[in-house]
Amino acid sequence: MNPRLRSRALFVAVVFSSALISGGWFVQRGLIGTAGGRTDNRRMYEEVFQHVARDFVDTLPDSTLYQHTVDGLLGELHDPHTAYLTPARLARLSESTTGRYAGIGISIDVRDGWITVVAPLPGGPALDVGIETGDRIVELDGKPTHDWTREEAQKALRGVPGSEVKLVVERPGVQARLPFTLRRREIRVRSAPHALLLGNGVGYVDLTVFSEQSAADLRRSIDSLRGVGMRGLILDLRADPGGLLDQGVAVSDLFLNPGQRIVSMRGRTADANRDFADRAPQPWPQLPVAVLIDSMSASASEIVAGALQDHDRALLVGAPTYGKGSAQSLFAMPTGGALKLTTALWYTPSGRSINKRRDGPLEDGERPTENAVTKAPRFKTDGGRTVLGGGGITPDVAVPAPAISAQERAFEQALGGHIPQFRDALTDYALTLRGTRGVTSPSFVVTPEMHAALFERMQKRGITMTRATYDAVPGLVDRLLGLEVARYVFGESAQFERRLRSDSTIAAAVRLVSGASSPGDLVARGTKGK
Repeated sequence: MNPRLRSRALFVAVVFSSALISGGWFVQRGLIGTAGGRTDNRRMYEEVFQHVARDFVDTLPDSTLYQHTVDGLLGELHDPHTAYLTPARLARLSESTTGRYAGIGISIDVRDGWITVVAPLPGGPALDVGIETGDRIVELDGKPTHDWTREEAQKALRGVPGSEVKLVVERPGVQARLPFTLRRREIRVRSAPHALLLGNGVGYVDLTVFSEQSAADLRRSIDSLRGVGMRGLILDLRADPGGLLDQGVAVSDLFLNPGQRIVSMRGRTADANRDFADRAPQPWPQLPVAVLIDSMSASASEIVAGALQDHDRALLVGAPTYGKGSAQSLFAMPTGGALKLTTALWYTPSGRSINKRRDGPLEDGERPTENAVTKAPRFKTDGGRTVLGGGGITPDVAVPAPAISAQERAFEQALGGHIPQFRDALTDYALTLRGTRGVTSPSFVVTPEMHAALFERMQKRGITMTRATYDAVPGLVDRLLGLEVARYVFGESAQFERRLRSDSTIAAAVRLVSGASSPGDLVARGTKGK
């Protein structure tokens, strides 16, 4: 084989190496060797590659051909969870699973073409120097930021810890532009951002991702709520896409007894076969727990929900989960990227595989059909209850999504492609109220005058909706406007608490948890008659 072909074969041979992710869990392991293929097939590949590189009508660099080879190979597996991750995508995955990055600690979005601060994060440099919700970043290191994308701004704001970044901001109600110099540092995003006492002794904690400190964050939140009188817990896993597998195990460990199985993994290789069981006594054995799930609860979220349901430790409330019951291994590439490859399936303690079988590509928000639920395999919990497998975790108490009225559909159709302009109008009015101090309490009531002011701003942004269509959905406008004003005038926590008050799933969970004397009592309440 000539040296050029030998180098190509070597490149293909070394692309499979390094670390394991399963259900979002990272497990380090050593380099693995390459699997040898048939000599004639390898020669066929090399000769096809050579002809394309040398004879194809368009000149393509070898790097492009190799990328196409990888993309084609992975695409033919028809597995939505298998992919090549570029260095940038790998960095984003690492950030989401560690919960850490170097920056100034702000949440941002684009409004009217400007980078707008949604919230400064607790403990970050932005909060320390006085950056506020609603500030508009008009310059970054001397460069105007108008028409920047959110991704461009995030990239510019992040950097090496200790390095400086200079901002100029405009603030509602303040005429002069405000200059700030900030020094970047490591930011840790809490995976359990909200811990509230809702009333009747019912506490609420949400987990938004399973990152490095999720179990520790959750334990601190629950302990703090216990200290102020919480007697029952709502754990919200809705829209949690998963993350680190060991944190899924650690969160489950908080609610189970030593020796109880949490999850099992089964694959073709020896290191893909593992069983995980609880190790430590649970800190709150008599605490009733309702776990909220929906169609976007996936991976490690489903592991926690499945384990607690199978052991009758928690009552599941909401909608069927996503159905990601497969485990992926992450292999480092010489390019600095990585290969994410499905290598195993995982099973709940009762033996359920909740991996949802799909005929076509994976789609967000899919739910099992009625026929699929009817034919789903049956399993038994520790207490003898029947639970379903074969397509996500099915809740014990289903809460249907609120129905969309004909008037709301007409409103959405009238907006059409102007949703960004509608969001800009909402934020613009919220910032106006912030600058004029037009509302003074987070529990403010949305008035007809507020409706009129928002409609005027919509018209100025080219939204050609009739006033009759707009006036036909007062409840929807109240909700959207109330949330936006709460966020930009009183902060993200005020917005979140306002959203909870209109959440039908939380309302159902509160009714069930209130007065429950034990985990068993809560499960019996929710499954009575089933």
